[in-house]
Amino acid sequence: MSVPCLFGLVLAGGASRRMGQDKAILNYHGKSQLQWSYESLKEFCERTFVSVRPDQREEPTRAQLPQIIDLEPGIGPIAGISAALTTHPDVAWLVLACDLPFLSRATLQNLIARRDPARVATAYRSTYDGLPEPLCAIWEPTSAARIGEWIAAGKECPRKLLINSDVALLDPVDTYALDNVNTQQEREAAGNRIAVQP
Repeated sequence: MSVPCLFGLVLAGGASRRMGQDKAILNYHGKSQLQWSYESLKEFCERTFVSVRPDQREEPTRAQLPQIIDLEPGIGPIAGISAALTTHPDVAWLVLACDLPFLSRATLQNLIARRDPARVATAYRSTYDGLPEPLCAIWEPTSAARIGEWIAAGKECPRKLLINSDVALLDPVDTYALDNVNTQQEREAAGNRIAVQP
C-alpha cells in the first residue's frame, strides 16, 4: 500500500477572543506567528496552506499565503481540518495551530518519522493530561469520514474525536513545544521565555 503524501495546514481561523487581538499576526520570531508556522511546515510538506474563515480571506497576513477556506465556519478548528480533507482528499495533513511559538523542528521531525498511515491520525500526548493533541498531528485521508460523522452528530472537539478513534500516540520530544499562547499574560511570558532561549 502506498503512503499518501503529506500536505501542511496552519490553522488560523480562530477569533482570538481571549487574546483580544489576532494571534496569527503576533511576532515572537521576527515575523508573524502565521508566517513562522507556515515556514515551519513548508520545510516538511509537499504543499502547505493556511486555514481561514471566509471573512478572513483578505486579511493582509493571510492573503499572501495559499489558503483553504472553511466550508463550515463557526465550529472551531475541526472546520479547517475538514475543509482540507475535502479539498484534497487523497493526501494526509500535518495540521498545526498558529499559536505554538515554542514548536521545535525536532517535534515535527519526530511526528513525521513515526507517522502511522494505517491509523486515523498520529498525534502527541499532552504533557499536561496525556490526552491527544489534535492541533499538531497528522490526519490521514481515512479521517475524513470520521470527521464527517463527528460534525454531522453536532460534535466539534477534535481532541475528543481522537480519544474515540484509532490513533497512534507519541510521547513528546520537547516539554514545551505544544504550549499554546491564548492570553496577553501568556504572550508576555512567552516573549520572555523565547528571549532567553539560546
